[in-house]
Amino acid sequence: MQQDVTVIEHPLVSTLLSRLRARDTTPGSFRRHLHEISRLIAFEATRGLGTRKIEVETPVATADGTELLRPVVLVPILRAGLGMLNGIVDILPDAQVGHIGMARNEDTHLPETYYCNLPTDIATADVLLIDPMLATGHSSAAAADQLKARGAKNLRFVCLVTCPEGVAHFSERHPDIPIVTAAIDERLDENAYIVPGLGDAGDRYFGTL
Repeated sequence: MQQDVTVIEHPLVSTLLSRLRARDTTPGSFRRHLHEISRLIAFEATRGLGTRKIEVETPVATADGTELLRPVVLVPILRAGLGMLNGIVDILPDAQVGHIGMARNEDTHLPETYYCNLPTDIATADVLLIDPMLATGHSSAAAADQLKARGAKNLRFVCLVTCPEGVAHFSERHPDIPIVTAAIDERLDENAYIVPGLGDAGDRYFGTL
Protein backbone atom coordinates (compact mmCIF):
# COMPACT_ATOMS: atom_id res chain seq x y z
CA MET A 1 0.00 0.00 0.00
CA GLN A 2 1.38 3.43 -0.97
CA GLN A 3 1.63 5.90 1.88
CA ASP A 4 -0.94 8.73 1.82
CA VAL A 5 1.06 11.90 2.55
CA THR A 6 -0.51 15.36 2.31
CA VAL A 7 1.82 18.37 2.31
CA ILE A 8 -0.23 21.49 2.94
CA GLU A 9 0.57 24.25 0.47
CA HIS A 10 -0.96 27.46 1.76
CA PRO A 11 0.58 30.93 2.18
CA LEU A 12 -0.50 31.23 5.82
CA VAL A 13 0.94 27.83 6.66
CA SER A 14 4.26 28.56 4.95
CA THR A 15 4.52 31.99 6.61
CA LEU A 16 3.89 30.58 10.09
CA LEU A 17 6.30 27.71 9.47
CA SER A 18 9.02 30.21 8.51
CA ARG A 19 8.49 32.05 11.79
CA LEU A 20 8.73 28.79 13.71
CA ARG A 21 11.96 27.85 11.94
CA ALA A 22 13.70 31.14 12.80
CA ARG A 23 16.23 30.63 15.59
CA ASP A 24 15.52 34.04 17.13
CA THR A 25 11.78 33.37 17.61
CA THR A 26 11.05 33.71 21.34
CA PRO A 27 9.24 30.97 23.28
CA GLY A 28 6.15 33.15 23.54
CA SER A 29 6.03 33.78 19.80
CA PHE A 30 6.84 30.13 19.10
CA ARG A 31 3.85 29.03 21.19
CA ARG A 32 1.51 31.45 19.47
CA HIS A 33 2.65 30.52 15.98
CA LEU A 34 2.47 26.80 16.75
CA HIS A 35 -1.11 27.15 17.96
CA GLU A 36 -2.04 29.09 14.82
CA ILE A 37 -0.44 26.72 12.33
CA SER A 38 -1.87 23.70 14.16
CA ARG A 39 -5.40 25.00 13.63
CA LEU A 40 -4.75 25.35 9.91
CA ILE A 41 -3.20 21.88 9.65
CA ALA A 42 -6.16 20.42 11.54
CA PHE A 43 -8.56 21.73 8.89
CA GLU A 44 -6.76 19.62 6.28
CA ALA A 45 -6.32 16.63 8.59
CA THR A 46 -10.05 16.47 9.28
CA ARG A 47 -11.15 16.95 5.67
CA GLY A 48 -11.97 13.28 5.17
CA LEU A 49 -13.87 12.68 8.40
CA GLY A 50 -17.13 10.84 7.93
CA THR A 51 -20.39 12.75 8.31
CA ARG A 52 -24.11 12.02 8.31
CA LYS A 53 -27.06 14.15 7.25
CA ILE A 54 -29.28 15.74 9.88
CA GLU A 55 -32.04 18.33 10.00
CA VAL A 56 -31.71 21.49 12.07
CA GLU A 57 -34.31 24.04 13.00
CA THR A 58 -33.25 27.58 12.14
CA PRO A 59 -35.20 30.59 13.45
CA VAL A 60 -37.04 30.54 10.09
CA ALA A 61 -37.38 26.95 8.85
CA THR A 62 -35.90 23.45 8.77
CA ALA A 63 -32.52 23.15 7.06
CA ASP A 64 -30.44 20.22 5.88
CA GLY A 65 -27.23 19.87 7.85
CA THR A 66 -24.43 17.48 8.77
CA GLU A 67 -22.72 16.20 11.87
CA LEU A 68 -19.61 14.09 12.38
CA LEU A 69 -20.22 10.39 12.05
CA ARG A 70 -17.85 9.41 14.84
CA PRO A 71 -16.39 11.09 17.91
CA VAL A 72 -12.91 12.58 17.56
CA VAL A 73 -9.98 11.67 19.81
CA LEU A 74 -6.79 13.75 19.85
CA VAL A 75 -3.65 11.96 21.02
CA PRO A 76 -0.51 14.10 21.36
CA ILE A 77 2.84 12.43 21.87
CA LEU A 78 4.28 14.06 24.98
CA ARG A 79 5.61 16.48 25.42
CA ALA A 80 5.98 18.43 22.17
CA GLY A 81 2.60 17.24 20.90
CA LEU A 82 0.91 19.32 23.60
CA GLY A 83 1.80 22.48 21.71
CA MET A 84 -0.12 21.37 18.63
CA LEU A 85 -2.95 20.01 20.78
CA ASN A 86 -3.49 23.44 22.33
CA GLY A 87 -4.18 24.85 18.87
CA ILE A 88 -6.24 21.97 17.51
CA VAL A 89 -8.69 21.85 20.43
CA ASP A 90 -9.77 25.37 19.49
CA ILE A 91 -11.54 23.96 16.42
CA LEU A 92 -12.42 20.59 17.98
CA PRO A 93 -13.53 21.62 21.48
CA ASP A 94 -15.64 18.51 22.02
CA ALA A 95 -12.87 16.06 21.16
CA GLN A 96 -11.63 13.62 23.76
CA VAL A 97 -7.91 13.72 24.53
CA GLY A 98 -5.55 10.85 25.22
CA HIS A 99 -1.83 11.06 25.92
CA ILE A 100 1.17 8.94 25.00
CA GLY A 101 4.45 9.85 26.68
CA MET A 102 7.65 8.96 24.87
CA ALA A 103 11.22 10.08 25.37
CA ARG A 104 14.02 9.60 22.86
CA ASN A 105 17.06 7.74 24.12
CA GLU A 106 19.84 10.05 22.98
CA ASP A 107 22.26 7.15 22.52
CA THR A 108 20.07 4.80 20.48
CA HIS A 109 17.70 7.49 19.10
CA LEU A 110 14.86 5.04 19.84
CA PRO A 111 11.70 5.90 21.80
CA GLU A 112 10.98 4.75 25.34
CA THR A 113 7.35 4.86 26.52
CA TYR A 114 6.74 6.21 30.01
CA TYR A 115 2.99 7.01 29.92
CA CYS A 116 -0.15 5.98 28.03
CA ASN A 117 -3.69 7.07 28.89
CA LEU A 118 -6.34 6.70 26.19
CA PRO A 119 -10.15 7.02 26.08
CA THR A 120 -11.97 3.71 26.43
CA ASP A 121 -14.02 4.17 23.25
CA ILE A 122 -11.06 4.90 20.98
CA ALA A 123 -11.99 1.96 18.72
CA THR A 124 -15.12 3.77 17.49
CA ALA A 125 -13.53 7.20 17.08
CA ASP A 126 -11.60 9.15 14.45
CA VAL A 127 -8.15 9.49 15.98
CA LEU A 128 -5.59 12.20 15.27
CA LEU A 129 -2.11 11.22 16.46
CA ILE A 130 -0.20 14.48 16.96
CA ASP A 131 3.52 15.29 17.10
CA PRO A 132 5.27 18.33 15.60
CA MET A 133 8.25 16.39 14.24
CA LEU A 134 8.29 13.11 12.29
CA ALA A 135 12.06 12.60 12.34
CA THR A 136 13.23 8.98 12.54
CA GLY A 137 9.61 7.85 12.68
CA HIS A 138 10.25 5.48 15.58
CA SER A 139 8.24 7.38 18.23
CA SER A 140 5.23 8.00 16.00
CA ALA A 141 5.22 4.41 14.73
CA ALA A 142 5.45 3.06 18.29
CA ALA A 143 2.61 5.36 19.36
CA ALA A 144 0.50 4.14 16.45
CA ASP A 145 1.23 0.57 17.56
CA GLN A 146 -0.27 1.37 20.96
CA LEU A 147 -3.34 3.00 19.45
CA LYS A 148 -4.00 0.01 17.21
CA ALA A 149 -3.47 -2.34 20.16
CA ARG A 150 -6.33 -0.49 21.89
CA GLY A 151 -8.53 -1.04 18.84
CA ALA A 152 -8.15 2.28 16.99
CA LYS A 153 -9.01 1.87 13.30
CA ASN A 154 -9.61 5.36 11.88
CA LEU A 155 -6.21 6.96 12.34
CA ARG A 156 -4.43 10.00 10.94
CA PHE A 157 -0.96 11.26 11.84
CA VAL A 158 -0.63 15.04 12.05
CA CYS A 159 2.77 16.72 12.18
CA LEU A 160 4.44 20.00 11.40
CA VAL A 161 7.67 18.90 9.70
CA THR A 162 8.96 15.55 8.48
CA CYS A 163 11.73 14.18 6.26
CA PRO A 164 12.14 11.28 3.81
CA GLU A 165 13.59 8.97 6.47
CA GLY A 166 10.68 9.55 8.84
CA VAL A 167 8.06 9.08 6.15
CA ALA A 168 9.76 5.89 4.96
CA HIS A 169 9.90 4.31 8.43
CA PHE A 170 6.35 5.27 9.37
CA SER A 171 5.13 4.07 5.98
CA GLU A 172 6.81 0.70 6.44
CA ARG A 173 5.21 0.22 9.86
CA HIS A 174 1.81 1.81 9.18
CA PRO A 175 1.09 2.21 5.46
CA ASP A 176 -2.63 2.50 6.25
CA ILE A 177 -2.31 5.71 8.30
CA PRO A 178 -2.39 8.99 6.30
CA ILE A 179 0.19 11.64 7.15
CA VAL A 180 -0.66 15.35 7.09
CA THR A 181 2.27 17.77 7.36
CA ALA A 182 3.34 21.31 6.53
CA ALA A 183 6.72 20.32 5.06
CA ILE A 184 8.97 17.43 4.05
CA ASP A 185 12.51 18.62 4.76
CA GLU A 186 15.80 17.40 3.29
CA ARG A 187 17.16 14.76 5.67
CA LEU A 188 18.21 13.76 9.17
CA ASP A 189 21.59 14.77 10.58
CA GLU A 190 23.93 12.54 12.57
CA ASN A 191 21.97 13.32 15.76
CA ALA A 192 18.65 12.34 14.14
CA TYR A 193 17.40 15.92 13.93
CA ILE A 194 15.54 17.12 10.84
CA VAL A 195 17.53 19.40 8.51
CA PRO A 196 16.78 22.28 8.16
CA GLY A 197 13.93 21.61 10.58
CA LEU A 198 13.29 23.98 13.46
CA GLY A 199 15.25 22.43 16.31
CA ASP A 200 13.62 20.68 19.25
CA ALA A 201 9.96 21.73 19.15
CA GLY A 202 9.35 20.75 22.77
CA ASP A 203 12.30 22.72 24.11
CA ARG A 204 11.40 25.76 22.06
CA TYR A 205 7.71 25.59 23.06
CA PHE A 206 8.36 25.17 26.77
CA GLY A 207 11.45 27.41 26.89
CA THR A 208 13.75 24.67 28.16
CA LEU A 209 16.66 25.20 25.77
